Parts: sequence; C-alpha cells; structure tokens
Amino acid sequence: MGISPLMLDIEGIELSSEEKELLQHPLTGGVIFFTRNFESTEQLSVLIADIRSATKKKPVLISVDHEGGRVQRFRSEFTILPPLASLSESEQAETKSYAHGWLMAAEVRAMDIDFSFAPVLDVNYAVSEVIGDRSFNKDPQVISLLASEYIKGMREAGMASTGKHFPGHGAVVEDSHLAIPIDKRFKEEIWKNDIIPFANLIKVGLDAVMPAHVIYSELDDKPAGFSPYWLQQVLRGELGFEGVIFSDDLTMEGASVMGGYPERAEAAMAAGCDMVLVCNNRYGAIQVLDQAHINQTEKSAQRLLRMQGKPFMNRSALLDTKKWAETVDEITALV
Repeated sequence: MGISPLMLDIEGIELSSEEKELLQHPLTGGVIFFTRNFESTEQLSVLIADIRSATKKKPVLISVDHEGGRVQRFRSEFTILPPLASLSESEQAETKSYAHGWLMAAEVRAMDIDFSFAPVLDVNYAVSEVIGDRSFNKDPQVISLLASEYIKGMREAGMASTGKHFPGHGAVVEDSHLAIPIDKRFKEEIWKNDIIPFANLIKVGLDAVMPAHVIYSELDDKPAGFSPYWLQQVLRGELGFEGVIFSDDLTMEGASVMGGYPERAEAAMAAGCDMVLVCNNRYGAIQVLDQAHINQTEKSAQRLLRMQGKPFMNRSALLDTKKWAETVDEITALV
C-alpha cells in the first residue's frame, strides 16, 4: 500500500473527532505540525500516537517545518537551532552543517515524526522577505557543499531530505505566503545560480523537492509548483530527479492564481506533484477532499513511502547519549 496525496494540518494540541475523520479519508496521506500543535513533548507524543492510531489501516507521513532560526515550530524542550546562514559564517562550516542536520533530525525523529521539510536550497540574494538567513549562503556552490553535509546528518538520524524552494525563491522580494511573486530573470541567470544547488544535491540523492509559488515569467506563466515545464521538463527531465515532489501550501497567496482550492490541488498534481499541502484553512481542505478530482498513480503513491522515517531511538534514549549532549553544545554556540 502506498501513501495518499493530501497533507493536512491539525487545529490544536489534540485530535478532534472531525480531524480523525479527515485523517481516515482515502485522499489523506500526511499531517504537518505547526507551533499551535505543541505544548510539551509529552503532549506532542500523545498527539502523534493518536494520529498513528487513527490512521493505523494505512501509512501516513507526519511532518513539520523545523529548520532553525525563524522557522522552528517546537522550541520549549527542544534545542534552539541557529539559522542555516550561521553555519557558513562559522569555522569548520561543513562539520557544523552535518551536526546541525543531525541534531534537528534526531530531536524530530525521536518524537516519531517522519521528517522536517529541510534544507532550504535557495540562494540568498539579500532581497527576499521570506528567505534571508534561512539560506546557507549567497554562493550556490557553498550552498551545495554545506547542504550535502547537512543531509548526511539528517540521514544519520533516519530522516529523508526535502530541498526547497525549487528552482529558487531568493531573488524575489515578495513573500509568496502573502503575494504572487514574479521573477523576471532569464533562463541563463537562473541556471547559472539558483538551479545549481538542486542539480548538485540531486546527484547525491536528494529525497524530495518542494517547488516555489513563484512565477518565472520569461519561462512559464504558472508558478513553479503548478508548471509541467518546471516539474516535468526541467526537474524530472533535465535534472533527472526521481524523488518526491511536494507542493508548497496551496492556501498561500502565491497559489491563488490557479483558482479555488480544488483547482489548485488538481493543477499541482497534474503538473507532477506527488503530494499537495492544504494547511491553515479547514474549509479549503474539506473542499479539496470533497471536490478535487485527483488521479494519483501507483508509482507516485509508492514514491511517497520513501519519506517515512527510518528506525531511530526514542527521546529519553537520545537525551542520554553523549553525541546529543556534545552536538547541542556545538550548535547552540552559534545561536
């Protein structure tokens, strides 16, 4: 049995009866956590167990955005992680990138969460409102090197990687959560810079990619996540990517050009996404479940199984290890 193509969110710190029904819907294959879902590690453990119990008849992915810096959903009882930009500014940047990736993944996997959507592979042009220090660096080769080590750390802790936001969100000022960004650069410049980290990481086994809700107007009139050109011709074809493609959240303003929520989900899947995210809008999620005509291939459903977390120790065992204590000291020194 593969994994179904819709990822939803939870409104609070425990599952409601409605949410249990939504999780059991045939199209639902994933859950993403936000800060509002976390009160304590004990509470989170119960919530995760309840999700696993409610979906015990089918495999479901549990995920979170837990990059560090501005984007870290769980803070109390978790190590406060520095932004990725701090790694390239430190001595022994490669070693610290590995350590950051391992520590992030270890603390998340120890809670039985399958993966965090990481790492960010965008180039930092120092103009984006939403990327900024979430990026490793302004140099695509430095990004490639540090991200490669970061992903090695994630894998050591049993977590698959997701590179975002393909083909690059860093050159536009607007935040695609709030606007419809348009990148007017020509192909040559995008390929010379933004594509490089994705191309390099794909060669060493990047597990998943999340495309940007950005329109690259010189190349296509659709945001990348809804574009067969970007997902099929470039990502699958030219770059040879065989991993998972996640949409970014379909409730973001950058996705609004594609119509209503069912139309957005249909367009993203038709363009080549394996799983679509519908978050922070319960009405929109129900619309997608009830109205969207989504045809998921068996190959796509099987591909999503690769994002399941590999076996890892539980939280109490992790916190007893010397490696965890030493890594916490190493990484928190960068905050």
